[in-house]
Amino acid sequence: MHPTTPRIAIIGAGPGGLTCARVLQRSGVPVTVFAHESSVAVDPQGGTLELQMTTGRTALRAAGLYEEFTALARPAGQEVRLLDHTATVLLRDAPAPGGPDRTEVDRAGLRRLLLASLTAGTVHWDRYLRTLHPLGDGRHKAEFDDGHTETFDLVIGADGAWSRVRPMLTDDTPHYSGVTFVETGISDADSRHPDLARLAGDGSVLALSAGKGLIARRHGHGRLLVYAAFRGSQDWALEAGVTMTDTEAVRAVLLDGFAGWDDRLLALLRDNDGGFVNRPLFALPVPHPWPHTPGLTLLGDAAHLMTPFAGGGAGLAMLDGCELARALAEAGDPDAAVRAYESAMLRRATQVAEHAARALAQAFAPDVPDGALRLLPARRP
Repeated sequence: MHPTTPRIAIIGAGPGGLTCARVLQRSGVPVTVFAHESSVAVDPQGGTLELQMTTGRTALRAAGLYEEFTALARPAGQEVRLLDHTATVLLRDAPAPGGPDRTEVDRAGLRRLLLASLTAGTVHWDRYLRTLHPLGDGRHKAEFDDGHTETFDLVIGADGAWSRVRPMLTDDTPHYSGVTFVETGISDADSRHPDLARLAGDGSVLALSAGKGLIARRHGHGRLLVYAAFRGSQDWALEAGVTMTDTEAVRAVLLDGFAGWDDRLLALLRDNDGGFVNRPLFALPVPHPWPHTPGLTLLGDAAHLMTPFAGGGAGLAMLDGCELARALAEAGDPDAAVRAYESAMLRRATQVAEHAARALAQAFAPDVPDGALRLLPARRP
C-alpha cells in the first residue's frame, strides 16, 4: 500500500465492515474493527439476508469465503405475488427458467462466518465511538465512550444508519420516509398454520391497498416473516396510547387499521408468535455525496441508507467493503484509493437508492394496487 502502512480502523462490525476487514487482511493489510456490541455472543438484529450474485456473493468470493457461505446458505423462495385487500391475486412474478438464482442466509450465521475468518484480536468489542478529532494530514484520534483513544490514518465508517463517523463528512441525516413497517412472525407455519403458509407460497406475498400493506415472506426453518406496513406517523403507537410491549393492544390497533381487509390476510396479524417490533423506515438523501476528506470514508448504510424495497442492503454494504479494501490494497496512495472508491460507490448506490425510493412510493401510493403493478417486474435482479 505505502512505504509506511497506514493504521486503518473500521467502526462497526456489520457485514460490510467485516467484509472490508477480511479482504484487507487477506491482502496483508492490518486493520482494527471496533464494535459497539458487548461481545461476539450478541446476535445482530434481523433475520434472513438475500445475497445477490453481483453484490454480496461477489464480495464473498473476493474474501475467499464462498464455499463456506454455500454450506450455510439455502435457496430463497422465488415467487412473489401481489394481492389487493380482498386477497385477489393481481400479479404473479415467477423467475424465468435459467434466470438468476436467489440465495439467502441467516444474518447471525453470516456474521459468525466473517468473524471466524479474521485474525484473532481484530475486533475490539464494547467500543462505542464518541467522536473523532482531526489531527492534520488525514489523521484522526478516535475517542470511545469508555475513554479509550487511538489515532488512525484512515477511519472507515461502517456503523450503519446513525453513524458516528458520518457527521465528520456531511450534515445530512436520515429522514423518515413516511412509511412504517411493524414486524412480527409465525413459526412452523406449514404445520401450525397451513392456510397462511399457502398464502405466502414459495417466496413472498404482498397485499397492498391505499397506502397500506400486509407482507409475508418465507424465512428459514419454516418461519414466516410478517410485516404490517402503512403511511403515517412514526409515533403511531404513542398516538394510539399503546406501548410496543403490550402485544394485544398493538394487535388491536393494527387490526383496526386494516379493518375491511380479507380475513385470510388479517390472520397474519391475529396468529403471530410473540410480539411486534416497530420499524419506521429512514433514508438518506439521494444522491448522497460528501466532500472528500482525507482519512475518512463511509460504506453501507452509513453512506447510502435506503428503504428496503430495492432489497440487498447487506449485499451492497459487503460489495462496498470489498471494493474499498481491494482499492486500498492495490494502490500506492491510500487517499487516491479512497477517492476512486467513493466515486464508484456513489454512482452505484445512487442508482439503487433511486429505485428503492420509487418502489416505496409506488407500493404505498393512494392508487395502489394499480401503481404497484409497475413495481414487481422492476424488482428482479
